[in-house]
Amino acid sequence: MKTDYDVCVIGSGAGAGPVISELSKAGKSVLVLEKGPWFTEEDYTKDEMACCRHSIYTPKLEDEQHVLEEQNNNGDWLSESTSESGWDFWNGNVVGGSSNFMSGYFYRLKPEDFRLLSEFGPIKGANIADWPVSYDEMEPYYTKVETEVGVSGKIIAHKHQEPRSTTDFPYPPTIEHPIVKNIDKACNQLNITSLATPRAILSQAANGRNSCEYSGYCGSYGCHSGAKGSARAALLDAAVKTGNCKILPDSKVYKLKSNSKGRVVEALYYDENNITRSISAKLFVVACHAIETSRLLLASTGPKHPDGLGNNYSQLGKNLLFSAGGSGTGEFHYSDMDRLAASAMKTRGPFVNRGVQDWYFFEDKAFAGKTKGGIIDFLLRHPNPISKAMSTRWNNDDNLNWGHKLKRDLKTVFTQSQDLRFEVFNDWLPTDNCFVSLDSTIKDKWGSAVAKVRLGYHEHDLKVGEFLSAKAETILQQMGAKNIRSSVSGSPPANLVAGGCRFGKDIKSSVLDADCKVHDVENLYVTDGSFMPTGGSVPYTWTIYANSFRVADIIKSRV
Repeated sequence: MKTDYDVCVIGSGAGAGPVISELSKAGKSVLVLEKGPWFTEEDYTKDEMACCRHSIYTPKLEDEQHVLEEQNNNGDWLSESTSESGWDFWNGNVVGGSSNFMSGYFYRLKPEDFRLLSEFGPIKGANIADWPVSYDEMEPYYTKVETEVGVSGKIIAHKHQEPRSTTDFPYPPTIEHPIVKNIDKACNQLNITSLATPRAILSQAANGRNSCEYSGYCGSYGCHSGAKGSARAALLDAAVKTGNCKILPDSKVYKLKSNSKGRVVEALYYDENNITRSISAKLFVVACHAIETSRLLLASTGPKHPDGLGNNYSQLGKNLLFSAGGSGTGEFHYSDMDRLAASAMKTRGPFVNRGVQDWYFFEDKAFAGKTKGGIIDFLLRHPNPISKAMSTRWNNDDNLNWGHKLKRDLKTVFTQSQDLRFEVFNDWLPTDNCFVSLDSTIKDKWGSAVAKVRLGYHEHDLKVGEFLSAKAETILQQMGAKNIRSSVSGSPPANLVAGGCRFGKDIKSSVLDADCKVHDVENLYVTDGSFMPTGGSVPYTWTIYANSFRVADIIKSRV
């Protein structure tokens, strides 16, 4: 095997895919070390037991876990391993990473998101920072993602529309559920702009990939048609075909070895047989996952970096981000509709491509001046029948449902109504109480220290989330939904993680420079969501893809 590559990439998800693709196409020799297995379209089935009950695409928590720190009512921080709690922060350990299992909501950040501190000022207790790059610098790469990864949608003008270099998406919207007409009508009555939701899912076959098959099983499931814009389907398969890219699955990197000058010289890893191996390269790119990237760099001590690569100013792992917000539901009962309307409401498969950005920025008397808000996205309850059945296990008195009552509840949940859900996305403000460190006692199955994650949040996040949830509920009310309820909390969504290696101009307050190179390591880059100093009010994947394309152009000029 060749051991001296131009570039060694650790990880293969959205942050790694563009770097791998662009460098391979440019004729550079690229080696990819991916901890998980290599699955293809043929391996992905719509099996709820496999996907969501047995979690076969993520590690067993007894073998690989995290330690989570949460604050109790007395203000004390208490630790618990995820093997005890069952709280799983792995989102997909396979070639292509968690991009295989996303729902594909794709939103750009807005220009103001790149200068959150300058635009809205400081918030006590939050480590808000402007980005060292602008929206204008990122915009060409957002556009590149639309064509290279494949984004379907339709531009509808609205007051918070971000600038674009193209007039519309390269692919028309995916097929839409009949309920979108009801959402559009209610929003129009409330003078709210109902927007088509862009998705990284092909509505038309392209580039050797099929179009969406509309099974209804999308989020949390791998895509059988290749329509979903996973890093593997959209980028890695073609990279391997160039002959310049080699992917080694089942390869767990446990340390990056650096020399006396601070330069990374080798990636040390366990292969599929748990034998220790090493790979040398001119340049290294880490894109493991926000938590795991910080963990790896913290474990990669060396002569010039006694506390971990990029940690000479104690910034590594700090300012971890999740996505703040919450979710809500309204019920639409078939008995309240005529036969045709009920039949349309029962449709499964097409997407509810509707969202609202009217309050991405807002002014309200409950807040001081102009405030950064977020987005509301609508979706149907996932069709998982086991999950739906499990929701009837307990009655209103928290007693186990049984017998005829259970049968009636099962019939009701499956045949009498349709749930329309909404999700709220707003900024999770970076604070001193949300960070990654190494646990001093618990090891993974290879004997490496696991990541310890403190899950602190800022109260401002909840206030904005509750404001947006109330707005979403008014739309459900206007639609005539029943039993409307919502929830906003500081509990982080495990599938929306960023930060920990924020980029910036000052080495004393950031880990990476504006090019996403570790400040004081000349040949080490980080291209997953770790680089983000603030998260915006959208899912991160599109921005991660775009930034990785941007950094790929920078790296191409260096190797």
